[in-house]
Amino acid sequence: EVQLVESGGGLVQPGGSLRLSCAASGFTISGYGMSWVRQAPGKGLEWVSSISSIGDKYYADSVQGRFTISRDNAKNTLYLQLNSLKTEDTAMYYCAQGRDIAVLTTTRPMGQGTQVTVSS
Repeated sequence: EVQLVESGGGLVQPGGSLRLSCAASGFTISGYGMSWVRQAPGKGLEWVSSISSIGDKYYADSVQGRFTISRDNAKNTLYLQLNSLKTEDTAMYYCAQGRDIAVLTTTRPMGQGTQVTVSS
C-alpha cells in the first residue's frame, strides 16, 4: 500500500525557516518524480516544487530562491526546506508522487499534510 506521511510543519515568524519531511512507503521514491503542493485556507491546490527521478528540481516562481526540494533515497524520504518564509506561505503542505502539475493540482492529496503557519 502506497503511503505518504508529511511532518515538520509549525508556527514560525516571517523570515523564519522550516524543514518539511515526507516519509514514503509502498514504493521507492528514487524511481519517481516527486512533488510538494500546498493549499491555503479557502483556496485550491497550488504546485510548489518537484524533483525528477534523476534529480532535476523545479520551483514555482513564488518560492524560487527560498525553498529547496531534496530527497534521501536511503530513507525513502522527500524534503522541502523553507527559508525566508512569508505570511503568504501559510498553508497545508502535501507531498505527492509524480510531476504533472495538472494532476497534482486537481487530485486530492494522499497524505494528511503538515500545516505551516507564518505569523508574527
